[in-house]
Amino acid sequence: MRIEDIVESPFIPLSVILRAHAARRGDAIAIADETARLSWADLDGMLDRVAAALQREGVEANEPVAIAASNSVNTGLAFLGALRAGAVAAPLTSTAAPATVLAMLADSTSRVLLLDAAMAEGLADLPFPAHVKRIALDDSDAGVPFSEWIAPEGAQPEERLPAPEDPFNIIYSSGTTGVPKGIVQSHQMRHEYVRRGVGSGFDDDTATICSTPLYSNTTLVSFLPTLTAAGKVVLMKKFDARAFLELSERERVTNAMLVPVQYRRIMEHPDFDSFDLSSYRLKTCTSAPFPAWLKADVLARWPGGLVEGYGLTEGGATTNLVAHKFPDKLHTVGQPSPGHVIKIIDEDGNELPPGATGEIVGRSPIMMNGYHGQPAKTREMEWYDKDGHRYLRHGDVGRFDEDGFLILMDRAKDMIISGGFNIFPTDLEAELTRQGAVKEAAVVGVPSDQWGETPLAVVVLADPTADPEAIRTEANRALGKTQRIARIEVVGELPRSPIGKVLKRELRDHFGGNPIAQSPVLPSDAKESPHA
Repeated sequence: MRIEDIVESPFIPLSVILRAHAARRGDAIAIADETARLSWADLDGMLDRVAAALQREGVEANEPVAIAASNSVNTGLAFLGALRAGAVAAPLTSTAAPATVLAMLADSTSRVLLLDAAMAEGLADLPFPAHVKRIALDDSDAGVPFSEWIAPEGAQPEERLPAPEDPFNIIYSSGTTGVPKGIVQSHQMRHEYVRRGVGSGFDDDTATICSTPLYSNTTLVSFLPTLTAAGKVVLMKKFDARAFLELSERERVTNAMLVPVQYRRIMEHPDFDSFDLSSYRLKTCTSAPFPAWLKADVLARWPGGLVEGYGLTEGGATTNLVAHKFPDKLHTVGQPSPGHVIKIIDEDGNELPPGATGEIVGRSPIMMNGYHGQPAKTREMEWYDKDGHRYLRHGDVGRFDEDGFLILMDRAKDMIISGGFNIFPTDLEAELTRQGAVKEAAVVGVPSDQWGETPLAVVVLADPTADPEAIRTEANRALGKTQRIARIEVVGELPRSPIGKVLKRELRDHFGGNPIAQSPVLPSDAKESPHA
């Protein structure tokens, strides 16, 4: 099957595409991890065996199949094998608290869980549902060993080709704002993702390294297009900067999707410049704010192009910043993708004019069916324009510049309202990180007796001898009177989700317990500030 056929077709089931590639690519490597490799021919045969085993278990068409394990070739087989069985892949957030994993398992309604020893250890002290069969992907005692469970070599599953609107996967939200919700994405939505991906240069020679978990949409938007284009996927069980560089050099990696904290750790590695990364064509980034200075460093020192993507797992609309073509726009997240529409609305849901700042809503061909079993939560995510078109709320505040590039101001939920003024934490974080003594910064709103909320900064120091109060004073000299930071706390590391998002809720919970009665006087004119 040609790339052109995939790009031009309105819909082709993924399993059909993979089988066609296997017939053509044969002995070429399709998927690998640090210790195992599978050819295209072997991948096709193994997917049949997994699918046949799931059908033997009684898994029906469009029934969820839960997966909770670290990245590995077998984890990839579980995901793709579920699809070939006509089922729905439901990768659970295996790094979440064990009780949360069980809640996701219950929400998925899956009767089968494919897991590994690490996941089983976390679940050991909790009541596990008796009706759910456990399959140990790593052949451990976590369940029935995978090598014994899969159907015999040469097994052929019943063919169950999906309709475009059928569910492809359930991806669980990060849970940084509460209990994770199951985001149902259709086969049509996934086809639109991979059409866009393979049309941007993926081919037989593509080698993509996936160093974020397979339960994340961040990973799937590079994992799936690579296989759809008949390339090679290299899975990392756990990210490590040096291991990433070594694997990139050894496997002649051409593409990578990374989150900003991974870019920072890679670029800071003392041996970065000693590795041969000349095979790279394209690096992409998503999931968290990507500082302009870090984008510039990647462009200067790492071969290949750089594209930042902004959007939601739920869909809505996406933007892309082709950083190597627009180096003067590194402070933005780019322009809307073709066929994607973004509008800016106010707190009452009214559309705002160009250049205004407000909540971001978007619509496109890649929009979720809804949250699994939660129609009310789905409705909360939706906004309709005057013509009745459905948009999804991105939860972010932003504005478009004069050239149509989107500038993100902050998460709507993270905006601080102090003394009646709206304060965007990203502005304060940018000012803090301009100081060489600050490696990272996160600003949250904490209770204030006088102003309702006041900004508190949590920083990781690049210079451990630096004076936090001097850093705060210097930042406040450059900030507006209504923005000034009331307090600064120093930590060794910011709490992050597995895909690099700073967990600001944890910072608010930890540091915001006692309302700030009165902030110390900072600069001489601080009496005019709500935070004096």
